[in-house]
Amino acid sequence: MNSFGRIFRLHIFGESHGTHVGICLDGVPPGIYLTQTDFDADIERRKPQAVGTTKRKEKDVPIILSGVFNNYTTGAPLTIVFTNEQHNASDYHNMTYHYRPGHSDFTTHVKYKGYNDFRGGGHFSGRLTLPIVAAGVVAKKIIKPIEISAKITSIGGTTTDFEDIIQSVVNENDSIGGIVQCVVSNVPVGLGEPFFDSLESLLAHAMFSIPGIKGIEFGSGFKLATMKGSEANDCFINEQGKTKTNHSGGIIGGISSGNDITFSVVVKPPSSIGKTQFSYHWATKKIEALTITGRHDACIALRVPIVVEALTACVLADCMLIQKSCG
Repeated sequence: MNSFGRIFRLHIFGESHGTHVGICLDGVPPGIYLTQTDFDADIERRKPQAVGTTKRKEKDVPIILSGVFNNYTTGAPLTIVFTNEQHNASDYHNMTYHYRPGHSDFTTHVKYKGYNDFRGGGHFSGRLTLPIVAAGVVAKKIIKPIEISAKITSIGGTTTDFEDIIQSVVNENDSIGGIVQCVVSNVPVGLGEPFFDSLESLLAHAMFSIPGIKGIEFGSGFKLATMKGSEANDCFINEQGKTKTNHSGGIIGGISSGNDITFSVVVKPPSSIGKTQFSYHWATKKIEALTITGRHDACIALRVPIVVEALTACVLADCMLIQKSCG
């Protein structure tokens, strides 16, 4: 549902064009120093700034409602909310029965019997990644000295000249996808549980909760299908478990091996495009021209790295707290 985690537990709420979005974190250890300014750097990385990002500009100031006293976490549920100031419901007046291709409009209309908030995707919007980034700030404090770094490695199949290819799709009123790679260093051995809570399972679960993520691979990923065992096996070179290669992506048997965790995610092209599309209209029962207005990203991959880092931190924080509870 809208919750994730066993001990470090996230519960997310809000809609893209509602009054607020936010998150409640349960299981946060007491005594963690936390102020509003701690969120600034990561929130800034998520904001739309580059060519191809939305023109919607929000202040994105975190309001800590509970769980912090005298700048330290109390151990009680930590609730953080953000005000939506730049919402514009008029951009979606024609979406009631003419659903946007690639969006959740149709599936949520059917699932929730027409009561869904379809403005900007409602609860299924990328706007909800903002409180996830806030959760990541807290999680990163829990998992120190683990370090997480995510970056774009490909846009539209190219590894260079990202701005040029994005500008070209902007000029065409179109959109484009990309690949984001994440590397986690200083990882202890032993994080992850068998079978369904393997570290890969948890990370994959978390990554697929990010709107627009359509694929994930760990280590050498799909290339492993072309390799022999003698090539793919990561041979140990010392008693700490360091391996000569890292085709497994730092996870063996679903458990962290102490080597860097590496994985990549595929981010699809955003579904809201300025190009006219022809799609079925449920009221007229005809295929009609659909024009999508509003403020949208042409390449959401540009803003995904910090979200990937945040959810990775949340997964690792939960795993570390589980490991600690097991003695």
